[in-house]
Amino acid sequence: MSRIGIKPVALPSGVSVEIKAGAVVVKGPKGELTYSLLPEVAVTVEGSNVSVARKSDEKIARERHGLTRVLIRNMAQGVSQGFEKKLEIIGVGYKAQIKGKALLLNLGHSHPINFALPQGIEVTQDEKNKNLLTIKGIDKQLVGQVAAQLRGLRAPEPYKGKGIRYFGENVRRKPGKAAAAKAGAA
Repeated sequence: MSRIGIKPVALPSGVSVEIKAGAVVVKGPKGELTYSLLPEVAVTVEGSNVSVARKSDEKIARERHGLTRVLIRNMAQGVSQGFEKKLEIIGVGYKAQIKGKALLLNLGHSHPINFALPQGIEVTQDEKNKNLLTIKGIDKQLVGQVAAQLRGLRAPEPYKGKGIRYFGENVRRKPGKAAAAKAGAA
């Protein structure tokens, strides 16, 4: 039995869940999300709780039991509170500018990068530190995907630490050639 899947999802106030034509629709103050149900699981709504049950005891049904429950919980949390990820841009001359529904990034390449933001994603810059970006949205997967794509444009390198990293991420630094030469000479 799935320890995660058997727990009911308690809905926050202001959030409603409907099951329509093989899909779960979660509505809340921040918006609406839809998830197509997998054939191995069944979802029921009982007051302010949502329960997920599997239809058989096959391996694929056991795997998708907990997955479905967690996705519904994330949807309920997203439409009530939302999700956010923070990114730091570190490096001399590295900067970001918000231009409408796009992000203009200067990351040490020969050209600026124009990153189009998908529907439902909002990016803000910190007032004091313009190199601290906050990515917000109601879809947890989409927020994480956009953050990973931005980080992938210039991942932090291990010698000087320049690049885009998650806020609070620890980048292990390597000694350069000069440090290795000094250690070998001693």
